[in-house]
Amino acid sequence: MADVKYVFVTGGVTSSLGKGIISASLAKLLQSRGYSVTIQKLDPYINVDPGTLNPYEHGECYVTLDGAETDLDLGHYERFLNVPTSQANNVTTGRIYQSVINKERKGDYLGKTVQVIPHITDEIKRRIKLVGSGNKFDIVITEIGGTVGDIESLPYIESVRQLKWELGTHNVIVIHLTLVPYLSSTGESKTKPTQHSVKELLETGIQPDVLVLRTEKNLSDELKRKVALFCNVEENAVVQSVDVSTIYEVPIKMLEQGLDKTVLRKLALPVDAEPPMIEWRRFLSKLKNPKHSVTVGLVGKYVELPDAYKSIAESFIHSGASNECEVNVRYIHSEDITEENVNSILGGLNGVLVAPGFGSRGIEGKILTAKYARENNVPFLGICLGMQCAVIEFARNVLKLEGAHSTEINHKTKYPVIDLMEEQKSVIDKGGTMRLGGYKCIIDENSLAYKAYGVTEIIERHRHRYEFNDKYFNEFRNHGMVPVGINPDSNLVEIIEITDHIWFVGVQFHPEYSSTVIKPHPLFVSFIKACIK
Repeated sequence: MADVKYVFVTGGVTSSLGKGIISASLAKLLQSRGYSVTIQKLDPYINVDPGTLNPYEHGECYVTLDGAETDLDLGHYERFLNVPTSQANNVTTGRIYQSVINKERKGDYLGKTVQVIPHITDEIKRRIKLVGSGNKFDIVITEIGGTVGDIESLPYIESVRQLKWELGTHNVIVIHLTLVPYLSSTGESKTKPTQHSVKELLETGIQPDVLVLRTEKNLSDELKRKVALFCNVEENAVVQSVDVSTIYEVPIKMLEQGLDKTVLRKLALPVDAEPPMIEWRRFLSKLKNPKHSVTVGLVGKYVELPDAYKSIAESFIHSGASNECEVNVRYIHSEDITEENVNSILGGLNGVLVAPGFGSRGIEGKILTAKYARENNVPFLGICLGMQCAVIEFARNVLKLEGAHSTEINHKTKYPVIDLMEEQKSVIDKGGTMRLGGYKCIIDENSLAYKAYGVTEIIERHRHRYEFNDKYFNEFRNHGMVPVGINPDSNLVEIIEITDHIWFVGVQFHPEYSSTVIKPHPLFVSFIKACIK
């Protein structure tokens, strides 16, 4: 018997059905039963990682503690499990092919013809097993991106078929997530797309063990029985996933239908008493019964696609529940903000967050937002570029350094208050070359940040090339914008605060990446508390 059990989650009919949420929900239930679980995402695109992808293409790029730029689904995994992921948890076709081609160039294949089978599939299987190596986990859940039937995901599906054959049916199971559309004109839910999707999976040599039916209406037992019969799946292995008001309800819905029990039974693992999920239910109760309500403006330039700011949006949910507060997020396009309309656009907000990003588009709107928050005593949180915009605004309007800017936007600026980091000056390649992953920060005890964290040393995740310019350190501090968080190894400024303000904090790192359901991020909790006041 294999030491590690493997669960694969595939999708059919359409993309964006929520494979990541189903994977994370199942993992949460198994974890609450005492099993150690991790989740991995296999992405079929040829980019080596999502680091160079436009957020409009693929939503936000999520960064792990060990510095991997990964798919946003890894954020869901961490938020649900409260366990960090790593480089090994996200694999792309680009990375697989790059690895195989490098081996071929080195002569590792001893002159053999390099082919999709066995060489690409062997590399995929190696990566799948890598995350479960060292007996750290009892169960590895692997989500396969894309939709069954796509040309690009075929090597992954074939690798699953081989693993099932190599390790045996009690060590590898496949959950297939499909859509059961509801036709309002006839008032019927239709199973035919699911049948065709399973048929497509069968043609690749894989019989799914469990079916999860994504639907907007509750499905009858009769309809589930029909799906079980036509798709050759046990009746109790057909589960529905109905639209819910929050993704955090999904684990409870899956628990009620015994998805975790079915999976454990098929993996020949002990099924103990129902997991109580006490903390999870407490969080849901606070989320659904708020005592306060605030409206926060999220100012960014990718606001047409909320997935571009997925981790920030989820951090508001966690910190809102922690404060028993409903956080209404108003997405505001930074390009829409001008000197003339800034008061009317931002007026009435309980707080503003200026989001991270790259490039010059919409930056003046972000700078105006920081000015508005500073002058009107509105709680302000600036993340990465958001912090840099607050620094630029302060330099221009308080320090009177006319035309102060970041050299990212204006490399000829007379006052480069934000500048390219020294080690970045010789970098040519764009992918995977930023300051990435977890770095230490020492916090001043006389600060809002210290009040929030309650400790003087933290580790937070980074993703940037530009940085607060040390030459201006004393000038800023003497005028009331104080650097209160410093990296002990490089002396880089990590946190700035304005002392005579209700709550004004800028951070060079990304606190949103480490907020989870069970451990909401302290800065977000403190920010929402200030918004309530």
